[in-house]
Amino acid sequence: MSAGLIGTRIKAKREELGFSQEAVTRLLGFNDRQTLSAIETGERRVTAEELLRFSEVLAAPLDYFTDPFLLAGEGRFSWRQSGVPAPKLDAYEREAGRLIALFRALGAEMGRRPPLLRHALALTKASSYEDAAEAGERFAAEFRLGDAPARRLAEVMERDLGILVLMVDAIPGVSGAACRLPDLDVVLINRREVPGRRHYDLAHELFHILTWDGMPPARLEDAAAEPRGRVEQLADNFASALLMPRVALARLGPWDGLEGRALAERLNAAAEELGVTSSALRWRLVGAGLLPKTVARGVDEALLRNNGRKGAPRDLPPLFSRLFAERVAAAVDAGRISARRAAGLLGLAVDDLAEAFAANGVAFDPGI
Repeated sequence: MSAGLIGTRIKAKREELGFSQEAVTRLLGFNDRQTLSAIETGERRVTAEELLRFSEVLAAPLDYFTDPFLLAGEGRFSWRQSGVPAPKLDAYEREAGRLIALFRALGAEMGRRPPLLRHALALTKASSYEDAAEAGERFAAEFRLGDAPARRLAEVMERDLGILVLMVDAIPGVSGAACRLPDLDVVLINRREVPGRRHYDLAHELFHILTWDGMPPARLEDAAAEPRGRVEQLADNFASALLMPRVALARLGPWDGLEGRALAERLNAAAEELGVTSSALRWRLVGAGLLPKTVARGVDEALLRNNGRKGAPRDLPPLFSRLFAERVAAAVDAGRISARRAAGLLGLAVDDLAEAFAANGVAFDPGI
């Protein structure tokens, strides 16, 4: 644990409790507030005796300050959810934070350095929805996502952008999240969602990662809320255009003259190929000027596929990701962490962890 990380956690706990620096300075017996300030910024190391005093004064166990497999104070989340009670979401955020902290800590142990640069989109709240859609189109083209961008997006995010993508079994009501750390960007996706919903959430959260500094997202985003906030609408336009670029829409057309059942059948077939929901494709066609709004509204919802929230077992992707599995497996193999400890941090039995890693194509010997 670096001095900077311990200092960050001290500051986070102090602010959580509503204590001023002056108050904690007095309680710790420091001569001046600058000493505490230097500790919180990582400029000054904390002695073992001082850390014990911080634990007492801030009413936090020692491992809150020293556990490397914990996110405390340094991570910011934006949750895409609907109707999740705050205590449940807070508890799940701590659980999800352990996955991210494990990946980060083991990377440091193995000498892996974070990306030197972060990618960003040149968009602001003043950007138009057309600007966001154009950015999505360009992303799909410039990163060569192919005929069905949804199929390769997670791979490109991890390989080319350095964004960790984790497939998780989230609590009910949570479909995804973006997480920003000083040295790491992460997107979590509820793997229990239907494929089209997962892919859309992935592209939506990518927008938040790429625009975080210019327009940081709210901690809570209600996926079912109407009307949508401007930042969320920009994210929706970016995601739709990325997953359904005009070149793909033209290839899967023509769309002229189709109505009712014939249109629904064409939408279902095209949506299956693109890995999106038929409803999302319908409104993307409207936005692209390829389908009149009146015709789109006339399609019977019952004829459209993948608009429910329940996915088929065959569509379920493996837990975590190949990148995540490779890092943890390599750390176990190098003796940096035991298989039992890694499994415990991830809330799995050792055999289940080995099975999850095998599903990602990563060999993992739990007997190591």
